[in-house]
Amino acid sequence: MSVENPRNNDEEPENAPKKELSPAAQRALAEADARRKEADRLAAENPTPKEVDGRGGKDPARYGDWEVKGIISDF
Repeated sequence: MSVENPRNNDEEPENAPKKELSPAAQRALAEADARRKEADRLAAENPTPKEVDGRGGKDPARYGDWEVKGIISDF
């Protein structure tokens, strides 16, 4: 027998009242939305170039794997 805990439910009840946001919170959300739209627009205009003859695999700076074809390099 399991009992549902309403606090752990990801879905909000349909009849739950919406919390009123302060003017500062509304401005912050509007500014964040504008920044996201601008970033998406710039990304669409200037796509990142593909790497040519790269080492392939995971990013060594992130994963610490500096080995290529059995040769290890450390910077």
